[in-house]
Amino acid sequence: MRTATRPLVTADRLGRFFDAGSIALVGASDTSGWARNIVLSCQLTGFAGTLVPVHPKHSSAFGRPTVPTLRDLAEPVDLAFVLAPTHAVEGVLEDAAAAGIRHAVVLASGYREVGGDGARLQDRLVEQAVRLGITVLGPNCLGYLNAHTGSAPFALTIPPPLAAGPVGLVLHSGALATAVLDFARAHAIGVSLLTSMGNESVITTVDVVNHLVEDAATKVICLFLEGIGQPEEFALAARNASRAGKPIVALKVGASLAGQAAALAHTGSVAGDDAVVDAILRQLDVIRVGSLEELLTTAALLGYHPHPKGRRVAVLTASGGACDIIADRAADAGLEIPDFTAETTTAIAAHLPPFASARNPLDVTGYVLAHQRSDPLTALDHALDAAVDDPNIDAVLYAGVAMPAVRPADERLAGLIERRMSWLGRRVATSPVPVIALSSTCVDLGPYARELLAPQRINVLGGIDLATRALGNTLRWLDSCAADRPWPTLTGGGQRTHPAAWSELAARQLLGAAGVPLIPAELARTPEAAVAAAHRLGLPVALKVCGPGIAHKSDRGGVALDLGTDQAVRQAYKRVAGEDGSVLVSPMRTGGLELLAGVSLDPTFGPVLAVGLGGIFVEVLRDTSLRALPVDEPEVRRMLGELRGAPLLSGARGSQPADLDAVAAAVVALTRAAATVEKLQAIEVNPLWVCGSRVEALDALVVTEGGSADAAHRER
Repeated sequence: MRTATRPLVTADRLGRFFDAGSIALVGASDTSGWARNIVLSCQLTGFAGTLVPVHPKHSSAFGRPTVPTLRDLAEPVDLAFVLAPTHAVEGVLEDAAAAGIRHAVVLASGYREVGGDGARLQDRLVEQAVRLGITVLGPNCLGYLNAHTGSAPFALTIPPPLAAGPVGLVLHSGALATAVLDFARAHAIGVSLLTSMGNESVITTVDVVNHLVEDAATKVICLFLEGIGQPEEFALAARNASRAGKPIVALKVGASLAGQAAALAHTGSVAGDDAVVDAILRQLDVIRVGSLEELLTTAALLGYHPHPKGRRVAVLTASGGACDIIADRAADAGLEIPDFTAETTTAIAAHLPPFASARNPLDVTGYVLAHQRSDPLTALDHALDAAVDDPNIDAVLYAGVAMPAVRPADERLAGLIERRMSWLGRRVATSPVPVIALSSTCVDLGPYARELLAPQRINVLGGIDLATRALGNTLRWLDSCAADRPWPTLTGGGQRTHPAAWSELAARQLLGAAGVPLIPAELARTPEAAVAAAHRLGLPVALKVCGPGIAHKSDRGGVALDLGTDQAVRQAYKRVAGEDGSVLVSPMRTGGLELLAGVSLDPTFGPVLAVGLGGIFVEVLRDTSLRALPVDEPEVRRMLGELRGAPLLSGARGSQPADLDAVAAAVVALTRAAATVEKLQAIEVNPLWVCGSRVEALDALVVTEGGSADAAHRER
């Protein structure tokens, strides 16, 4: 069905869809709250086009004459907003096609969101849209608003004033749109396009992202996601955005751990749904945030400020407490607060009281704020003037824009404020580094502040916590975009059942053929054969039960370790051997570090690699890094560096440092093995033993759908 809808969502079609110059409201009446909201939305945005109510029984609506049906229009409109009930939607779309209308928003619910008959009804709606050649947004959709052109077929109230700006918003929740717009208004964050998505029958989130990548008015794309339904297309859209230099900021909800189908492997349990989403969004250069406030604040920083070239920030405040908070939050966000140069320190000190210290972070003290002045500029402004030219600084956090809600009655004071804002606008515009204005708390900007700041193109981020998070998000996005790595291929794994484990012998054969380094091991089917193998391999040895369908050997008493005598091997054989008497004998390894490396099949995104601390503590420590495949060796090294246990690999406390190149090569070989297995659910090495340059898989597991026929074939 997606292939059939592609002609309806081309760049040209969506460009015209989201800039409708004439709109018909089908089912509009004076008693319809939805229709009233659309009329008010268009009034607020200054929509200069035609708005036509359509109703079979009423002669007028909202002071405008109606027409009975779309077929009665004198000429086609650009867009039909279908307010009719569910049972009437198909008839309205037939009327639209007959009237030459090619775009529609469908408000009605009762489709795929209710399942069963609703899903079948939505399938029929898509088939009808394809047959008629109508691009549909929805159903179960509240519409969109285009702040730059004024086109606003939007069925919710818009908090005034609505500022046009660089932030595109794509929302899986229509009802949250008002809250989003309210926060944007309060913090002077301008919107390019906002759209609710509804059920995404024809136009999908991916389509709108691609549209915003091409939209000249949009600099940053914000997503509120309840799910990622088209992972492969989403990855391509994210790549387009990254190449265009347009950040995507996403609030993805639904963080509960639903588990994995391949739960027989540790990899499946540590790669929980939300952990996978988090890792893949980072791979796609998508900034993931935890709240609507962080979503919009990060977008504001990216949309209104130049990108910093590094992590070194100057902090300029009038409060020692604010300095302390910013310093703490800066550390959390990965920011650095270096010393000023001697020249900068001297220039700043000239404007401070004798008891203040000209250092970074800077507190000019409340004295200078209380001191009555005739100069428009404050000590903070003089500090800013010096700090932006400091070679030690990549960006300035400037907590110096505190303004009254209304224009002061004192003309002298008002004049000082207004001349100061003019100076600040010029200094920010000419600064060699970004100047990021922030307030100490997330307070709303009053009308007077918005009136003065907008012409100066100054955006004030709301609060220390949000501002530092936004800057940290920005820097991580810049690092991610600069990284040279394979782009993930998201294929989707689907829902599978009946996982079955191969025997370890078959798993070893698969991994060895792919180049994974393996600990030597021999299969033994009698106690004496186990003893003979132990002597060939070298005592002490480990014995493990070997057979298909056995995933966690230690849980069933199928592992015996550190066997140093013939008698110990014989006794252990009798204890651990499987039904057919098969055991694997391998030498013991001491020292070193145990890692986990595995690939599990995520039902949404497909094969996902997990690398982390291994052994028996993998599910306790949950210190893992995740990536969608493919990966290369540099990317695996980055994964290892993300672990909390990374210092252990570097030789902490005098231990031997691990050969990270050898580890990365082994992990990439594991992913090659995964790519050769049909119906794979998981493939895992746990532990992957690392001791200096020696890297060996001590235990191997392969889980496939439905059985171990391949494993049995390999063993024969």
